[in-house]
Amino acid sequence: MSNIPELFGSLVFDDSVMHNRLPKDIYKALKKTISQGTHLELDVANVVATAMKDWALEKGATHFTHWFQPMTGITAEKHDSFISPQGDGKIIMEFSGKELVRGEPDASSFPSGGLRATFEARGYTAWDPTSPAFIKDGTLCIPTAFCSYTGEALDKKTPLLRSMQAIDKQALRILRLFGNTEAKRVSTTVGPEQEYFLISKDMYLKRPDLVYTGRTLFGARPPKGQELDDHYFGALKPAVSAFMRELDEELWKLGILSKTKHNEVAPAQHELAPIFSTTNIAADHNQLTMELMKKVADRHGLTCLLHEKPFAGINGSGKHNNWSISTDTGTNLLEPGDTPFDNAQFLLFLVAIIKAVDDYQDLLRISVASAGNDHRLGANEAPPAVVSIFLGEELNDILTAIDEGTAYVGHAHIQMEIGATVLPHFPKDTTDRNRTSPFAFTGNKFEFRMLGSTVSIAEPNIVLNTAVAEVLSQFADELTGSPDFIGDVAKIVKRTIGAHKRIIFNGNGYDDSWIADAEARGLSNLKNTPEALGAFITAKNVALFTKNGVYTEKELTSRHEIFLENYSKTINIEALTMIDLVSKEVVPSVIAYENELATLLLHKSKVGGYDNSLEDSLLAKVSKLSSSLARKLDELEAETVAVRGIEDSAELAAAYRERVFSAMNELRAVVDELELTVASKYWSLPTYGEILYSVI
Repeated sequence: MSNIPELFGSLVFDDSVMHNRLPKDIYKALKKTISQGTHLELDVANVVATAMKDWALEKGATHFTHWFQPMTGITAEKHDSFISPQGDGKIIMEFSGKELVRGEPDASSFPSGGLRATFEARGYTAWDPTSPAFIKDGTLCIPTAFCSYTGEALDKKTPLLRSMQAIDKQALRILRLFGNTEAKRVSTTVGPEQEYFLISKDMYLKRPDLVYTGRTLFGARPPKGQELDDHYFGALKPAVSAFMRELDEELWKLGILSKTKHNEVAPAQHELAPIFSTTNIAADHNQLTMELMKKVADRHGLTCLLHEKPFAGINGSGKHNNWSISTDTGTNLLEPGDTPFDNAQFLLFLVAIIKAVDDYQDLLRISVASAGNDHRLGANEAPPAVVSIFLGEELNDILTAIDEGTAYVGHAHIQMEIGATVLPHFPKDTTDRNRTSPFAFTGNKFEFRMLGSTVSIAEPNIVLNTAVAEVLSQFADELTGSPDFIGDVAKIVKRTIGAHKRIIFNGNGYDDSWIADAEARGLSNLKNTPEALGAFITAKNVALFTKNGVYTEKELTSRHEIFLENYSKTINIEALTMIDLVSKEVVPSVIAYENELATLLLHKSKVGGYDNSLEDSLLAKVSKLSSSLARKLDELEAETVAVRGIEDSAELAAAYRERVFSAMNELRAVVDELELTVASKYWSLPTYGEILYSVI
């Protein structure tokens, strides 16, 4: 392996490269734009573009692209070479400030939710200087926002940047009221843990459902799954270790702070965790991480599966969004300190988050809603669809004391005594962890654990940033000009705890009784995506986003339409794939096995003197299942055709969930039973056991 400090960021046009290559005045102007959000003049952009081009050429790049994140959920890029023709038939390599700052991609073929008609093609990409350019596959990639000809955001980056601006503004208002004049900027930071599966590429290509949908639409449980918990944190298999080693190197070249790697709970499941970055950069890096996982896996003869539930009956994959707030002076605003009970600033920010999560629990649920994630939420591997907050014993006791007006007796710091004198003593944490909580405080940050593995982290962080900004705005309005500032802070803290303590739950989120308890508390339980999405455009939520300048009402309406369409299209693709697979793979396998049994029975009856009970029983079972298979296949085909006549997007999504998805589950149940019955030599699709244990 190369020298890691030299390797790290070697393909990134980062601050050190800019400092070395740009004139001092240009560097200062660009840094001011990055740190303070000031406008970048074209003459400055021209100098930056030339330096960026020269650096990229030295690194072997021949093209540049505006790298953006449309509403498809993945990234997009259109490549242009640096070449510029000269009059003598020669060329020179050029890259202007105008090309750096603005691009013009075709906006008509990206999801717009009605913002743009198909014939209205013009759109714009605009350079985001807060996220450094990088080189990927011989191309200089420039992170950009993406908007329509009429100015509406068509991407995930633009509203994320707006939400970061909103929380920066309101958090600074609070800090100024506490007398902090040093901080000039407040940023949210994120460290997204990414779960994924690695399987043999050969096995992947033999499963059309994996190829077309990212998940297996059929598959009986293997004899051994995750029951023994022997895969979790287990020794890495050689092929997996080699993949992870190359992945780390590729990520480090791009300045991505890949830190932790390990086996996850399910067979063939793994996890990567980075160090925290500013939310905008973390979102860019996570998109790159998912892309590189697939590319590197392919080079190793493997396939990386990022679907939330590629295999039924074993754990799916999530993405834990570790979220915090910090100042540019290095202060973490969610750090409780040694005496959190007396830390008024910490308590005010804490209750602001509690109120924000309670007030906008529906939006947090929507921010992680997808057809894939519907398989996870509520299973014994992920939080339920009910949003709640885990604070731990110490903070819970503090808030209870404030709410009830009683004295708080602090938690003593205890040394861990494990029993063997050779083992070191170390301080025990004042609270345990709760892996069943959707939104858990974990020391100086919150871990939002409802995200599915494929989701862009932009969506949930837009909601978190905006909701917290709104509550901080309310607090700042109330505290501005207060004659008794600390006293009024105490009143707000106490009042907020009393009004929003229903959202705090420190128990077992997997327990069935919690769902009933949550309902009694008045918490929402949006069980699936079609049910959840209706809340996206309620008057309250529209007011939140428009007031804070994160979305316009048109942008919200368009996103609501895009989310509904995406859900319906996903289920439709899965249904069509299932119909195709059953017709072309399962039915021939069943018929071949039935034919063998019938032929054997006919032969035995001619010879005579044999016991036919086993063959009779098997043939009867397969015959019954094959009849059910034909019936369920017809039902799925009929439902898939019937729902196409529904024009309303919300009704269509609900119909796909209630009718098509239900028919798919019924057909799957029959196919999975047939897999356990039909002789393996006739079953053409690789089984779960073969797939999950295909990597050595």
